Amino acid sequence: MAGGITETGELYSPYVGLVYMFNLIVGTGALTMPKAFAQAGWAVSLALISFLAFMSYMTTTFVIEAMAAANAQLRWKRREQEEVQDSDSTSDYSDDDVQGRSEPEMKPILSVQRTGGGHVDHFDIVERVEMGQMASMFFNKVGVNMFYICMVVYLYGDLAIYAAAVPISLMEVACGNHSCSAGSVKYDDTDLCWGPVTRKDAYKVFLSIFTVMLGPFVFFDAQKTKYLQILTSLMRWIAFTMMIILALIRIGKDRGEGHPRMAQISGVPNLFGVCVYSFMCQHSLPSLVTPISDKRRVGTLVVCDYVLILGFYGLLSFTAIFCFDSSLLHDMYTLNFTDNCDVLDIPALRYFLGLFPVFTISTNFPIIAVTLRNNWKTLFHRDGGTYPWVVDRIVFPLITLVPPIIVAFCTHNLESLVGITGAYAGTGIQYVIPALLVYYGRRHLVPMLGTDEVNKHRSPFRHTFWVWFVVVWATFCLMFVTANIILEDTKK
Repeated sequence: MAGGITETGELYSPYVGLVYMFNLIVGTGALTMPKAFAQAGWAVSLALISFLAFMSYMTTTFVIEAMAAANAQLRWKRREQEEVQDSDSTSDYSDDDVQGRSEPEMKPILSVQRTGGGHVDHFDIVERVEMGQMASMFFNKVGVNMFYICMVVYLYGDLAIYAAAVPISLMEVACGNHSCSAGSVKYDDTDLCWGPVTRKDAYKVFLSIFTVMLGPFVFFDAQKTKYLQILTSLMRWIAFTMMIILALIRIGKDRGEGHPRMAQISGVPNLFGVCVYSFMCQHSLPSLVTPISDKRRVGTLVVCDYVLILGFYGLLSFTAIFCFDSSLLHDMYTLNFTDNCDVLDIPALRYFLGLFPVFTISTNFPIIAVTLRNNWKTLFHRDGGTYPWVVDRIVFPLITLVPPIIVAFCTHNLESLVGITGAYAGTGIQYVIPALLVYYGRRHLVPMLGTDEVNKHRSPFRHTFWVWFVVVWATFCLMFVTANIILEDTKK
């Protein structure tokens, strides 16, 4: 779920942008969705995921509108500076010229013409304005700090999920649960893996190896190259397609073991967090949308993406809950295919699915870690100040790496990690921040452009009602999830 989509901002077609957005959203969260579906019931899950897809689409349009507003504001300020400079350069020649010149803030921005008479649309999204920069433009100091705190918490959750997912997959493969008789067995952490080593000990060994292998990347800069992105995307599609087809074949042969309930309210809070996490893309939209060469159809492409993703999530989850017994569904759905020869009897393919999260997640971990490290630097940065070498190269990387590794050592319950990360920090990034960005972005543009100019990238949900609906919905969800967690703890 990490930031940059392109390395240099090179342009690509709208259809390539559609594929990039699909790949950005469909990630690790999708692998935890089948178990969340089974726990909440198929009818409740279908209704909730459809509504959350709609909410995520709405806030995606908010972010795109805010990006256009930020581009317009940057152009306005640049033009204002140029006019001030022009005024200073001509003041030595004629005071009358200065008096006759229009004040910069009074001249309508959209009346500026290109050389040769071409009209400039200041709402064109041509500059990549990241969410942090938009927050700095539209929020006050408290708002900016709250944005970065929310982003940091979300990225910590992301890293903890990744740090746990890789060792879990390695543990399942290494502990030899591919004996074809393991599909109906529910293993415990205290079960032996090899010799006197338990499964829990094996998990910690693999987590230590993961930390030693990938931890050093946090101390340097890392970015995902185009070819690495193509490779991981290809592996992801092969894995997801295999799982859907294999589940459909088993159901078609009338060998499905799943008998999911229609509704189970106790599973809703966790499903909410998983769905929010699985639809997350708002924080990466500036990197994704800006390089699209023709943005006239961006709105249509976003709708198509969300419809496709909703259908894909539904197909993956419904085939899973009817193919497998709900009590035997793993937190990481790929593991249901690695220990059940009745579903997949080719050892090489079982190992591929078992190790699939290892390959894809390992390439993302350093990038997300570097993104988190840079957010820490931005949060504490003061104008004109620089960090000492020890703070810059040692302290920031350590505070980035250590907390998620500690969390991963304490728990490897992926479903809970995804649910909590999505329900709290994810709600802020996917709902609250986009709603406030578009609200304050609109307010900032009124003194500059007036009320007559129309943002061509404005959201279809342009009424202020929708902004506050998103904020109220997010607040209600946070209260519901928190109350459920408290009630669950009191029952134990």
